[in-house]
Amino acid sequence: MSKGSLSAGLENKAALKQQPVVTAAAVFADWREQLEAAQQILMGFSGGLDSTVLLHLLCQLLPPERITAIHIHHGLSENADDWQRHAKVLCHSLGVPLISESVVVNETGAGLESAARDARYRVFEKHLIEDGLLLLGHHADDQVETVLFRLLRGSGARGLSGIPQTRAVGAGHLIRPLLNRPKSSLQVYAEAKQLSWIEDESNQQEQFDRNYLRNSVIPLLAQRWPDYVQGVMRSAEQSAQADQLADSVARADLALLNPRPEQGGWSLDLTQFIQLDPLRQKNLLRYWPEVHGLKALAQSFIDEVMSSLLTAREDSEPKVVRADLQLCRYRQRLYLLRLSGRPKADLDLCLFWSAQEPLILPDGNRLITEPVLGEGLRTDSIEGLQVRFRRGGERCQPAGREHSNSLKKLLQEFGLEPWWRERVPLLYSDQQLVAVGDLWVCEGWQAGPEIEGLKIFWQTNSL
Repeated sequence: MSKGSLSAGLENKAALKQQPVVTAAAVFADWREQLEAAQQILMGFSGGLDSTVLLHLLCQLLPPERITAIHIHHGLSENADDWQRHAKVLCHSLGVPLISESVVVNETGAGLESAARDARYRVFEKHLIEDGLLLLGHHADDQVETVLFRLLRGSGARGLSGIPQTRAVGAGHLIRPLLNRPKSSLQVYAEAKQLSWIEDESNQQEQFDRNYLRNSVIPLLAQRWPDYVQGVMRSAEQSAQADQLADSVARADLALLNPRPEQGGWSLDLTQFIQLDPLRQKNLLRYWPEVHGLKALAQSFIDEVMSSLLTAREDSEPKVVRADLQLCRYRQRLYLLRLSGRPKADLDLCLFWSAQEPLILPDGNRLITEPVLGEGLRTDSIEGLQVRFRRGGERCQPAGREHSNSLKKLLQEFGLEPWWRERVPLLYSDQQLVAVGDLWVCEGWQAGPEIEGLKIFWQTNSL
C-alpha cells in the first residue's frame, strides 16, 4: 500500500470512530411505545448492512419472536439464492421468524430499480395487517442520494423532501428508524458487534443513476463539503415543510370553489377557479388529486391543463388525460375523474338482467336496485330487463312529459356530462325502452301509488 493510500485509510478509520454511537434506545426513542403496543411488526430484510443492523437493534428492544423479517428474492442476481440462505441462517440465529418470497420483476418504463421496488411493496402490503408496522433500514446516505437524484430530475418541494420517515403502506404504517443515521455509523456498529452482511454487486454498476451518484458524485461532494449530509437533510426537511404548506393552501382554496362529488370523480367551479392567481391555480391542480387519494399532478400535466384545457372553447369538449385520471370541462365546471382503464361497452352488446342482483357493466360500473312503493320502475309486467347502450336514433318520453324526444337531446337537457352519454345504460323490456340509467323512467313504466317498484341506481366509480 502506498503512503497516500495508507494515509487515506487511516483517515477513513478515524472518521468512522468519530461517528455517533448507535444504540437501540436512541434509534427507537420516538417509536418505542408504538412498537411495544403493535399487534404486528414486520421488517424488510435484504441481508445488507442497513437491514442487518436494524434487525439486530430491534431484537435488543423486543422479543425476537414478536418480529417477522421479510426477505424478497428478486431473482436479478446470480447470488440471490445465497442471499436468501444467508437471511435464513441469520434470522434463525436471532430467533426471528422469516418470510421469504420470490417475485417476478417486470421492467417498465420507470426502470428496473422502480419495478423491483414495486414488487417488494406488493409483498409488504400483502402481509401487513390493519395498523401493523413495517420497518425498513434506509439511512441518511440513502436520503442524500434520493434528494440529489430528484433535484437533477427537476422535482419540486414534494420530491426534494426526500424519503419520508413514516407513511401509510397498505393497511399498516411504515417507519424508517435509521433515516437520520449516516451509513458510516451503521458500519461502526456492525463491526463492533461482529455482524455479517451481504454486499449486492449491482451497487457498483454505474449504469444505474443512483449508483453513479453514490460512487462517483457524492465522494467528490464529500471532499469539498464534509458536512454535506447535514446540509442536504436540512434542505429535505425544509422542502417537506414547504410541501405541507402548499398542500394546506390548495385545500383551503378548494373549499372556496364550490367542490362537489360527481359521477366517477369530483368537480369545482371554473368561474371562481380562474379568478385565482395563476400560481395558486397551478398549486391547486397539483394537489387536488391527492385530496381524493390519487397521485399528485406532474408539472408537465399542469402546464397542459393551463395551456389547452382552460383556454379551449366550451363546445370542443376539452380534456387532459393521465393513465389513472382525466381533467375536463363542462358548463363552467372543472372535472377530475378517475379512469378505470376499461373500455366503454360495445354498441351491439346486450346484457340480460333479472334486476334482483347487482349487474357489473363492461366499464366496471354497475347497476343495482332497491324495492320501493309508489315510485321507480314498475315490475308487475316485467320478468327481466335487457341492458343496452346508445347506438343513435333512440327516442324516449320521460314519465310526466307530454311528448317524446330524441335521447340525444334529452341527455343534454338532463345535464348528463358528454363523457357519460355513450356509457349510460339503457333498460329495455321486450324491445321497449323503459328507463335510462337512474336518470328517468319512461312514460307508462313508472310505479303508481301503492304499486311496487324498483328504484335503479347507476353507480359510477370511474370513467
